[in-house]
Amino acid sequence: MKQSTNHIILNANQIQQKTKRIAFQILEDHLHENEIILVGIKNSGYAFAEALGEELKNITNIDIKLGSLSINKRNPIEALQTSLKVDDYQDKCVVVVDDVLNSGATLIYAVKHFLAVPLKQLKTAVLVDRSHKKFPVKANYKGLSLSTSLQETVQVEFGKNAKVSLY
Repeated sequence: MKQSTNHIILNANQIQQKTKRIAFQILEDHLHENEIILVGIKNSGYAFAEALGEELKNITNIDIKLGSLSINKRNPIEALQTSLKVDDYQDKCVVVVDDVLNSGATLIYAVKHFLAVPLKQLKTAVLVDRSHKKFPVKANYKGLSLSTSLQETVQVEFGKNAKVSLY
C-alpha cells in the first residue's frame, strides 16, 4: 500500500503575501465603489474571506462587508444558506471567496445563488486553483495555480499554523 506524503505548498507567510496581493487586486477593480461584499464559502472559504477583509481594511476606507455561504459540497443543488439578506448585496459588488477551486461545482452553484438578484458586479477569488474544472467557472483572483493529479488532495489550514498542503 502506498503511503501518502504531505508536501507543504504554501506556508503562513506565503499565504499572507498571496492574500495581500489579491486584496490589492480586488481594490484596484473596485476603486470607485463605496462598498465591497465578500462572501466566503463555509469553512475555509470563509476563513480566507475574513483574511481578505482584514487586508482590504488595512489598505482602503471602502466599507467591507463579510458574509458566509453554506453549501452542501456533496449535493450542491440543495438550497444554499447565506448570512446576508438580499438587500445586503442587491445592486452591489460581490466577491465570492473559496479556498480551493477544484472542479468548479461549489463555485458555480454559489455564483448561481447570487445571480438570482441584480448585482452591480460579481467576481470570484480563491487561494488555490487546481485547474480540474468540470464547469465553466474561473477565479477572477487566485493566489496560486497548482497542477495536480485527480488523486491528490489540497488541504488549506488558516490560523496560527496556516499552510496549504498537498497529499
